[in-house]
Amino acid sequence: MGDDSEWMKLPVDQKCEHKLWKARLNGYEEALKLFQKIDDEKSPEWSKYLGLIKKFVTDSNAVAQLKGLEAALAYVENAHVAGKTTGEVASGVVNKVFNQPKARAKELGEDICLMYIEIEKGEAIQEELLKGLDNKNPKIIVACIETLRKALSEFGSKIISLKPIIKVLPKLFESREKAVRDEAKLLAVEIYRWIRDALRPPLQNINSVQLKELEEEWIKVSSAAPKQTRFLRSQQELKAKFEQQQGLGGDADGGDDDEEEAVPQVDAYELLEAVEILSKLPKDFYEKIEAKKWQERKEALEAVELLVKNPKLESGDYADLVKALKKVVGKDTNVMLVALAAKCLAGLATGLRKKFGQYAGHVVPTILEKFKEKKPQVVQALQEAIDAIFLTTTLQNISEDILAVMDNKNPTIKQQTSLFIARSFRHCTPSTLPKSLLKPFCAALLKHINDSAPEVRDAGFEALGTALKVAGEKAVNPFLTDVDKLKLDRIKECAEKVELVYGKKAGGAAEKKEGKPVTGKTTAVPGPAGDKETKDAATKPGPVKKASAVKAGVPPKKGKPAAAAGTGAAGPKGKKGPETKEIFESELSIEVCEEKAAAVLPASCIQQLDSGNWKERLACMEEFQKAVELMERSEMPCQALVRMLAKKPGWKETNFQVMQMKLHIVALIAQKGNFSKTSAQVVLDGLVDKVGDVKCGTNAKEAMTAIAEACQLPWTAEQVVAMAFSQKNPKNQSETLNWLSNAIKEFGFSGLNVKAFISNVKTALAATNPAVRTSAITLLGVMYLYVGPSLRMFFEDEKPALLSQIDAEFEKMQGQTAPAPTRGISRHSVGGGDDGEEEEEQEEIGNDVVDLLPRTDIGDKITAELVSKIGDKNWKIRKEGLDEVTSIINEAKFIQPNIGELPAALKGRLNDSNKILVQQTLSILQQLATAMGPNIKQYVKNLGIPVITVLGDSKNNVRAAALATVNAWAEQTGMKEWLEGEDLSEELKKENPFLRQELLGWLAEKLPALRSVPSDLLLCVPHLYSCLEDRNGDVRKKAQDALPFFMMHLGFEKMAKATGKLKPTSKDQVLAMLEKAKANMPAKPAPPAKASSRVVGGGAASAKFQPASAFADDLGSNTVESKPDLKKAKAGGLSSKTKVQGKKVLSKPSLKEEDDKSGPIFIIVPNGKEQRMREEKALKVLKWNFTTPRDEYIEQLKTQMSTCVAKWLQDEMFHADFQHHNKALTVMIEHLESEKDGVISCLDLILKWLTLRFFDTNTSVLMKALEYLKLLFNLLSQEEYHLTENEASSFIPYLILKVGEPKDVIRKDVRAILNRMCLIYPASKMFLFIMEGTKSKNSKQRAECLEELGCLVESYGMNVCQPTPGKALKEMATHIGDRDNTVRNAALNTIVTVYNVHGDQVFKLIGNLSEKDMSMLEERIKRSAKRPSSAPVRQAEEKPQRTQNISAHASMMRKGQAEDMSSKLKIMYRTYRIQNRNMGSHSETTHTVPREFQLDLDEIENDNGTVRCEMPALVQHKLDDIFEPVLIPEPKIRAVSPHFDDMHSNTASTINFVISQVASGDINTSIQALTQIDEVLKQEDKAEAMSGHIDQFLIATFMQLRLIYNTHMADEKLDKDEIVRLYSCIIGSMITLFQIESLAREASTGVLKDLMHGLITLMLDSRVEDLEEGEQVIRSVNLLVVKVLEKSDQTNILSALLVLLQDSLLATASSPKFSELVMKCLWRMVRLLPETINGINLDRILLDIHIFMKVFPKEKLKQCKSEFPIRTLKTLLHTLCKLKGPKILDHLTMIDNKNESELEAHLCRLMKHTMEQTGKADTDTEKGASHIEEKASKAKVNDILAEIFKKIGSKENTKEGLAELYEYKKKYSDVDIEPFLKNSSQFFQSYVERGLRLIETEREGKGRIATSTGISSQMEGTCIPLSTHTVSSSIGNTNGEEVGPSVYLERLKILRQRCGLDNAKQEDRPPLTSLLSKPALPTVASSTDMLHSKLSQLRESREQYQHLDLDSNQTHSSGIGTTLASPSSAAANIDDLKKRLERIKSSRK
Repeated sequence: MGDDSEWMKLPVDQKCEHKLWKARLNGYEEALKLFQKIDDEKSPEWSKYLGLIKKFVTDSNAVAQLKGLEAALAYVENAHVAGKTTGEVASGVVNKVFNQPKARAKELGEDICLMYIEIEKGEAIQEELLKGLDNKNPKIIVACIETLRKALSEFGSKIISLKPIIKVLPKLFESREKAVRDEAKLLAVEIYRWIRDALRPPLQNINSVQLKELEEEWIKVSSAAPKQTRFLRSQQELKAKFEQQQGLGGDADGGDDDEEEAVPQVDAYELLEAVEILSKLPKDFYEKIEAKKWQERKEALEAVELLVKNPKLESGDYADLVKALKKVVGKDTNVMLVALAAKCLAGLATGLRKKFGQYAGHVVPTILEKFKEKKPQVVQALQEAIDAIFLTTTLQNISEDILAVMDNKNPTIKQQTSLFIARSFRHCTPSTLPKSLLKPFCAALLKHINDSAPEVRDAGFEALGTALKVAGEKAVNPFLTDVDKLKLDRIKECAEKVELVYGKKAGGAAEKKEGKPVTGKTTAVPGPAGDKETKDAATKPGPVKKASAVKAGVPPKKGKPAAAAGTGAAGPKGKKGPETKEIFESELSIEVCEEKAAAVLPASCIQQLDSGNWKERLACMEEFQKAVELMERSEMPCQALVRMLAKKPGWKETNFQVMQMKLHIVALIAQKGNFSKTSAQVVLDGLVDKVGDVKCGTNAKEAMTAIAEACQLPWTAEQVVAMAFSQKNPKNQSETLNWLSNAIKEFGFSGLNVKAFISNVKTALAATNPAVRTSAITLLGVMYLYVGPSLRMFFEDEKPALLSQIDAEFEKMQGQTAPAPTRGISRHSVGGGDDGEEEEEQEEIGNDVVDLLPRTDIGDKITAELVSKIGDKNWKIRKEGLDEVTSIINEAKFIQPNIGELPAALKGRLNDSNKILVQQTLSILQQLATAMGPNIKQYVKNLGIPVITVLGDSKNNVRAAALATVNAWAEQTGMKEWLEGEDLSEELKKENPFLRQELLGWLAEKLPALRSVPSDLLLCVPHLYSCLEDRNGDVRKKAQDALPFFMMHLGFEKMAKATGKLKPTSKDQVLAMLEKAKANMPAKPAPPAKASSRVVGGGAASAKFQPASAFADDLGSNTVESKPDLKKAKAGGLSSKTKVQGKKVLSKPSLKEEDDKSGPIFIIVPNGKEQRMREEKALKVLKWNFTTPRDEYIEQLKTQMSTCVAKWLQDEMFHADFQHHNKALTVMIEHLESEKDGVISCLDLILKWLTLRFFDTNTSVLMKALEYLKLLFNLLSQEEYHLTENEASSFIPYLILKVGEPKDVIRKDVRAILNRMCLIYPASKMFLFIMEGTKSKNSKQRAECLEELGCLVESYGMNVCQPTPGKALKEMATHIGDRDNTVRNAALNTIVTVYNVHGDQVFKLIGNLSEKDMSMLEERIKRSAKRPSSAPVRQAEEKPQRTQNISAHASMMRKGQAEDMSSKLKIMYRTYRIQNRNMGSHSETTHTVPREFQLDLDEIENDNGTVRCEMPALVQHKLDDIFEPVLIPEPKIRAVSPHFDDMHSNTASTINFVISQVASGDINTSIQALTQIDEVLKQEDKAEAMSGHIDQFLIATFMQLRLIYNTHMADEKLDKDEIVRLYSCIIGSMITLFQIESLAREASTGVLKDLMHGLITLMLDSRVEDLEEGEQVIRSVNLLVVKVLEKSDQTNILSALLVLLQDSLLATASSPKFSELVMKCLWRMVRLLPETINGINLDRILLDIHIFMKVFPKEKLKQCKSEFPIRTLKTLLHTLCKLKGPKILDHLTMIDNKNESELEAHLCRLMKHTMEQTGKADTDTEKGASHIEEKASKAKVNDILAEIFKKIGSKENTKEGLAELYEYKKKYSDVDIEPFLKNSSQFFQSYVERGLRLIETEREGKGRIATSTGISSQMEGTCIPLSTHTVSSSIGNTNGEEVGPSVYLERLKILRQRCGLDNAKQEDRPPLTSLLSKPALPTVASSTDMLHSKLSQLRESREQYQHLDLDSNQTHSSGIGTTLASPSSAAANIDDLKKRLERIKSSRK
């Protein structure tokens, strides 16, 4: 069993893949246990098995496979990633499990499939199972069918899609295998359970015996509706509900709502395959159908009849076929053929369903006319045909045609039409039968019930009864007011007999109380729910009603509930509705009235009513008034009281005081009582009579207004106006009209009878009295507000003078919006009288007016000749035809919907090859829409949709015309017609980018304004998704824009579900977009606000009906739950219909319409700018990059601005006329200061818009734009804003174009702006943009750019030159040879400027120039005669301008927010990083910091300490108060912050503030800040407060270190003790910090890198050594470095060191010592690896190493002057390999193309090598044993030793050889090296011994030191990389090319003199020695580093080279020839130096 033991040790996942089945079995068992044990479904363990699960189920060994299946099942059930395995596992199960003989295997396979369905992978499983049905193995087929059956039975037909299964069923029934047939039968029975008879049609063609068997089985199926018993993971709520029901024994009601959806869900039609029949028509069909012989015609029809028997037909163009059949029905004399053609039409309608809708309008009139036939079979065929056709369209669409036939003289036609209407009504619901339809139908049917023919009467009753049943009494009663009781009863009787198609759902049968149909309550559906197909609204009356009452939040009698269930929600319980009062209050006799009045009024009052003394009458009125005021509403007998008032003298009262009181009382009664129309009629006549009275007129008007409130304005107004015009008094007439104007404004326009008013207004306009005419015109003006321009049509025949007055009045009203209604129905009357109608009417006022217009019938003008002209082959004739049509429509103005054959003819022209004709057709269609009005609806399908197809035209102007046409149509028809059916989705399906983008754009504009949409919109979604991934960017963008609006109507769930059919990759993308759209999804617009007719009283009116004022003022308030989304209103503007309701919904947009410009011009959209940047980055929008701006850029900008720029301003900004641009700029300048935040939030858009202005030719705009820019950049620099990369790159290049303008003044402005920009954008980045500008063809631009570059260098020094000074200068120098003189001069001047800053270095950086250019340059330099020495001074002079302003701001924090300190620090830091990548090159010539970040540090550097700024002494915080707000005293010179107290509102800001002071230029401030931080860190309970601020603190700290290094150390005047104090504070607080591990780990890689850089630089700073306490400082730094290495996050610090090493090796200026110390730190890390390896993110480290090896391939590393880097690298990798073993290769995930990586190859070699080694590697390696021994094995001893001695013998590697020999001896102490020494000379032998001894003493000594310093020098070296993004910049950022050795020699001399030549006593500086003990590395160093290292070099010469010639490294490393001749001389030299050192020391003391 030797093998066993092998595999037993393997991890589980490897066992599962083992070649031994036992191993696999064992693996599966363990995996099963593991899977059941893991709790966390997202555990990373799961991912290990992703690729293995397929092998689990397909195992070749049956025993193992069983276990594998169990494990796989557990995996699928518990793993969150299991979904990814669906496809492969399912196909494995189908092909390898279902064919197994073991039943258990098959069972498990099925369970796995079902489990996948449970985790939402149903579609994939179903697909695999259906594929399995094609397998040849019957076992597999049977198992697949069985699994499908189980799935269906458990999950139900919602989750398992039946269509594909039913499609394959017939094939399964034909199988030869009985088992398959039997299983198919069981499946068919299961399907039948779910969809009942819908299954019959698809199976009608199977074998009759089988069908019979099935029928028998189906009969047995229980009739109870099936329920889902197993649920998806997303259906947990359903599951809980189901379990609860099971517990309660199944509560039938609970399941209902699911059932409602589940059972009727499947329509047999859906399951069928569509058949294409057009191509199968007989070829000669169209000739035969016209044949003279009826037999031939019959043949043709029979062929069609056979084809249309197919239950589902493919959509296509059936127009010709329908036309032919229609002709037969209408014209054929043979009735048999008529019946046959009707059957064909019925077949077509049934097979095409909604797709037949477009032909319905043509056929219906013909069929209805044909009902004159008496023969029963013809009538029956026609009935079937028209019923089938009705189902394909809507009643609305064919209503015109039906109504036209209703007046036919033939009784049979009338009868059949009525019967057809009755049948149609049965299919309706209250919502599809709104009042607007009921009105004309009821009117026509009322004529029928009075017809002389009994059959017509019966049919009429049946139709009206059906209407009553469907729409409810409340809706129908108003139309039956004139019907006598007998007939009314007959109608009601019919209503009770009617059986509705939608059963009780339609409303009627559900209500059991008082036999009163519930429909009365569901009537309001048409209102709020709009035209939505309200099946769902009316589906469950119960719950909906409840909801409605609750939502209203008030007893239902106030304010209509908003819910769809309508008005009288409270049902019979509500107080008897006032409607009953109003309509049914009978007139009371005067006696009864007196009786009732006597009961409530004082007796004296009644007696004095008709007293002859006016004073008594007045007293009586006063008492009357008091009594009325005190009466309760319920007790007030209104009619009795008003009759008392009308009693003699009544309205003929002569005393005006009495009369005024009387009128006042009428108003009171109307307001306080239940005032009915009967009461109103008693008083109105009198009121109208008094309305013109000077004294009583006002009271009369008030009374009329009160009555209007009680009885509704429409009724009152009609009465009042009729009464006024029935009398002759002009004063009354004019005042009545004035009252009406006012009343309309107060009440709104809803329900008013425009027609009646118009006739009265016409009378008034003809009046002789001018006052009456004026009032009439005023009234028209008010009506115009509500009705719109269509009002004018009625008055076109008035006299011109009058017409011009009317026009002037309309002109006045133009642009105003109707005021929001302030009064409405009085509080108590719910939907009194016409209340129900109000909603529709309100929506349709405009339409009402249009309906009243006289329309011409142009049907007879559309002759066959005209139609054939339009279709002629010659385009000129076609054009003539179209011209004729245009003139016909123009003449008629308004036309009836009958336009004969015109639609088909025009449709043909829409795809005319001649585009001019297409455009003409489009304009005709536009005309047609206006002329026909809303009736155009019926043509949407056959004319509107083809127009949409034209949107795909390649020509822009054709598309624009098509869009205008579609909009004109939609305005007339509304959107419902367009969205119904599949037509729109078919259009969207076409892969035409133009069509797609135009159509989506159109939908995005229209959908937001809709309150509801047909469910067919869902059909568009799959195509919308494909548009989201379209190749064309514009299509993608439009699709994204439309997404939120689709979601607004369909809901996120439906949309997400629809992604199921997409490919996985697409699905993820689309889902992400859906999530995003969900966030931006606007709310649906509120239903039209019915506040127009409601009073504000009662306050609790449902939220939607809040008074307008409240709505506008209080948009933010919580009460407005359903406030319409204003964003929405802005986007789509509400549909024209909604505008009628005045300002309510439109509160914002309407302001815009009035051009209200008071609001802010820039709207702050949270995260808007970030979102835009993300989109641009992800290429979702166009990148702002062009040579001239194309339209799509402008459009894109416009779209982006629409959300955040005031609409009116945007219109100005994008206006075609430049003066508007100027206006916009003026406004922007005015708002600049007041809207800072808005400007900043839209800055990217503003700058982009300004770039567009740069391309304008108008100078005034350009000047204005530049003026704005100057102010803008001033503001931004004050706000200390920093331009983002995105803003800069989309603006600066275009600004630079303007530098080359011919006009001086513009150039000057642009230069000024460029200067200012440097304050808000790093100069070094500006440099690159300007550099780009020098490549322009415009010579002025080149010259100006070069000059600007010179200014930048002058102000900012050489560091500003990007990518490197060398490259930049070479580029500039090329322009010296330019052909343009100004450019040449500019180039020369710039280089001279650089020369003044940088000295002779310039020539080196420029490289080779042609002789001519060089001589010009030299000449110019001579002339300039400015020597480098003056540079710093110049800089100081030039700079103040740019810097003062900054330093002033630098010390002041914006808005006093201390958080900004931290962000400022980050920015300073970022720029410091960018500009300081050239390692350690703190060149002495220029200490530059990018300008915007010059802190105080900057002033100190530039002014060389001349200005000493005092910082205030900071108050010592009591630490207990650190969590409290802190007060800081007034500073002495600079205010720290204007609002200091806001600043310290919390701990975080306090800490931010203190940290920001750490980087202060004032030493005391910095020390105090450090002390405070140190104290916080030392207290455990408070240290946590620093969490999150660590990076920030470290950045501040190393910036301070850099400040000391650059500035303080160089400052002669500064007391050096101060510096030491500062150092010790910095180091102390850092050590404290790095002892707290949790905080230390927060330091990020970049910050650690810079920190280490700062610390190592400090250790190498020779100036520190000279300080008294210098040694101590360096020792502490040593200690700190150790802490940093040990405590930081190990991944971060390792990464940081690797990056640092890479940088230091790249930087030409870096000191070799520097790299060496970095490597030592790395060795230390290597030693820590065994403990830390598990916490390290190896992937990141290996990525860093990979990058390092990319930058430094092996060859390059070998060329290094020191071998340390390569050894460091190898040691690190070797250690990692040793610790991780082969797994190390799994950690290369972050490397893009591993195969090309040198790293992978290296690791593989190492692995191979370690594998080969038999002995285990010795532990010594960790201590840094040399890399040769690590590989050694005893067998190779001789080779190894030979190698070592060879090294010792070579001059270069002698030292290394000795070290290796020493290590080797130490490791293998028994090794004999004698044989090797024997052959060598005596000298060599003693040399070797001496060397070994020396190494030994050195190592022991060092070991001791190392323990104190914590850094061991025994480590060997390595070289390591940098995260990718820094590589490029670090290479590019080194400061120029090599510098000659002479420079260094010069400096060395100075240094040696300063140091007394050699200052090299070891004990003086133990810590440093221990760190710097390795030989010097090459110094191609920057000035300072080079000098710093001199001492240590000398010291090393003593330590390491006593016994041999100095290592040649020394010679070429520094290029300083100080080599010593021999070991002895070296020693002597050192003794000599010692003595000299002592002397120097004593003299110093």
